[in-house]
Amino acid sequence: MSFTKISQKINTDTVKSVTKLEPEVAAKKAARDKELEAVITGADQRILLIIGPCSAHDEEAVMEYAHRLAKLQEKVADKIFMVPRIYTNKPRTNGDGYKGLLHQQNMEEGPNLIRGILAVRKLHKRVITETGLTTADEMLYPENLELVEDLVSYVAIGARSVEDQQHRFVASGIDQPTGMKNPTSGNLSVMFNSLYAAQQKQEFIYNGAEVETSSNPLAHVVLRGALNDAGKNVPNYHYEDLMAVLKFYQDGTFKNPFIVVDTNHDNSGKQWAEQVRIVKETMTNRTYHEDLHKYVRGFMIESYLEDGRQEPDGQVFGQSITDPCLGWEKTEELVNWIYEQA
Repeated sequence: MSFTKISQKINTDTVKSVTKLEPEVAAKKAARDKELEAVITGADQRILLIIGPCSAHDEEAVMEYAHRLAKLQEKVADKIFMVPRIYTNKPRTNGDGYKGLLHQQNMEEGPNLIRGILAVRKLHKRVITETGLTTADEMLYPENLELVEDLVSYVAIGARSVEDQQHRFVASGIDQPTGMKNPTSGNLSVMFNSLYAAQQKQEFIYNGAEVETSSNPLAHVVLRGALNDAGKNVPNYHYEDLMAVLKFYQDGTFKNPFIVVDTNHDNSGKQWAEQVRIVKETMTNRTYHEDLHKYVRGFMIESYLEDGRQEPDGQVFGQSITDPCLGWEKTEELVNWIYEQA
């Protein structure tokens, strides 16, 4: 058992200096971050869409998607606030398979994480600079947060990570809205324990030093469905599920109640086309209860240029190589439908 160092110690300041935002772009990001904060706190009642590919494996395809999304955002800006998913780390259940842009920048080459750091930062920067949209990424490795924290506007904590104390504590020091998914078991108590931890100040060892966090009042829950002991999908976006989540919020001492529905994963059974129906059912359910209308205002939608998925060595431009996604034509139609209902 050993760890073999295969690179020199990473100088975070140097990495950031190479790919930092220009002052004008940084100012635009700060303004967008303020808008997003207002959406989470409820001062702004727009619908939030965390939307985009399951994983950002092809820079040019991601940029084509982001440019299209930016045009659509202009059209629906008075009712919808969109944040493109630029997910560059992918959890793997058994450690095998494609682990994201951070690990592998070219499907024909092996892992190179040092090069990956620059590729990740470059992609986030390009989206912000070229489209004006600010981005979301998943915090799979808490110690890597500082490598992207200046570029992202939204952070996701996945179902496998939400039970981990380090993820919870690091989430408590994040400035951005942080979506905390229910675990794969679907246990709401676990999710809300995680949320509570993220909304408090915490003390722990982080990157070699003792730290105290500020607390994260913008942390909130994300419902992504569950798997039961028999391996069957158990959705949690139905009316009764939303009411149960609302009760957890009301019975606790949580700041800024906000509920996001993940329309893929175990809510859809990874049947990508079902995402349309799930959004429509949720929007309808919001009309039955005043508090649901007020607090259920977010969707995570897996969407890309082409429907479905392909194998990692596939050559279809803009098609996922991880979870299957909704193609652009159906995505645009769905966003316009949400706009008409909002």
